[in-house]
Amino acid sequence: MTTGSQYDDLFAALCTELGHCLHDKGQKRVIAALPSGLDATVKVVLEADGVDFLNAPGSLKRAVRDCLKANLPT
Repeated sequence: MTTGSQYDDLFAALCTELGHCLHDKGQKRVIAALPSGLDATVKVVLEADGVDFLNAPGSLKRAVRDCLKANLPT
């Protein structure tokens, strides 16, 4: 996990709450996707963790979106 980042809490929550523990490259992709909105970022989180976004259950997508929204730095 990238240390000293304003996104540490976000990635920690994704890992501990949902089991999506992303490596540095995946984390960088997620941070780069944030300006595109939460829905685009959800897709990047799932793809970075090897989940087929198109076949992922809606409940998983909502859980990732809710986790992102709740843990984004202010």
